[in-house]
Amino acid sequence: MSGELRVLAIDPGLAATGYAILDYRRQFVSRLIEGGIIKTRSGVSLEERLKQIYSGLAEILNEFKPDLVAIEELFSDYKNPKTALLMAHARGVCLLIAGQSGLKVYHYSATKIKQSVTGTGRATKNQVQRMVQVALGLALPPKPDHIADAIAVALCHIAHSHDPGGNEY
Repeated sequence: MSGELRVLAIDPGLAATGYAILDYRRQFVSRLIEGGIIKTRSGVSLEERLKQIYSGLAEILNEFKPDLVAIEELFSDYKNPKTALLMAHARGVCLLIAGQSGLKVYHYSATKIKQSVTGTGRATKNQVQRMVQVALGLALPPKPDHIADAIAVALCHIAHSHDPGGNEY
């Protein structure tokens, strides 16, 4: 795997946190290793749900040993501030475990991710799923959309992670 990097990409959410593991060299995906979601149980305390996200990510980090993390930023125009706060808690746990693991974290806005993957910052969930399918040569679009979103975060990072000289940021 000389010269390859492994990225853990995260689409943070309280009910379901999407993740994807991809290997890449320069700006080219070598392979999709895994995509999945960490689901939390509704009806339990916020603390318990955040602990479930933390534990799930700990298992992923231990099993796949990524070199870095790419994560979606919070959308800044939530109609419901409570939703934004809950998302911020989930995202904070993701950042905490990355920091504890000594991994560099790269942050990407939803608009930049969509622009990078589909060509437009206003793409729909379906368009993102389809373009992820095409980019990775998958038989079907990844479902649920949290997995496709995490893969899109990884693809965005890979597309934007090198300067013209080929050096990793």
